[in-house]
Amino acid sequence: MTTPRHIKRQKPTYKRAKTNKAINSPKPRPRAIIFNKPYLVLTQFTDQAGRETLADFISIPDIYPAGRLDRDSEGLLILTNDGDLQHRLSHPRHKLAKSYWVQVEGIPDDNALTQLRHGVQLKDGLTRPAQATIITPPKLWPRNPPIRERKHIPTCWLSITITEGRNRQVRRMTAAIGHPTLRLVRYQIGPIHLGTLQPGEWQEVSLSAFSVK
Repeated sequence: MTTPRHIKRQKPTYKRAKTNKAINSPKPRPRAIIFNKPYLVLTQFTDQAGRETLADFISIPDIYPAGRLDRDSEGLLILTNDGDLQHRLSHPRHKLAKSYWVQVEGIPDDNALTQLRHGVQLKDGLTRPAQATIITPPKLWPRNPPIRERKHIPTCWLSITITEGRNRQVRRMTAAIGHPTLRLVRYQIGPIHLGTLQPGEWQEVSLSAFSVK
């Protein structure tokens, strides 16, 4: 009589059916909007501290800022769901021009303006040459709260255009020439202008406006 061998039973295997996400989830159409960011609004959609964010103004899903704008700055912000456009707008390699209206303390002389135009030495290196001119005060919405002005020190407005995006760069540039920034409003990025948008308003624009094919 032979002893029966122990038979090892294998567990049945099941293969999951592969799903084609490209078919089941169609790619959303490319979109871009321009937004007039109010003072003290973060350029992100969430904040654990409960501060105002983009979510308080924009409810479009899957759209993100192309670049940043400091919380204490105002003006033009571009948001998109198109990766190529986001890269073009935010990557330093493209040297996209960004223009600002800047209210500064005091009145810069020719030497101070020349420093801005030729490059200012900051802790992280020399800035690229910028366009800088004194302008008449732009017609803007009142800021809440208003800037703090010192009684015996005048202020003036500059138009400054830079082609790089270091952290708080414009503020550091004006401080380096002895004229601290009191208010900063970005009004143009490349060919896109803020136009007549009021704080908290946004408008959808065609991707063709960015010369993106």
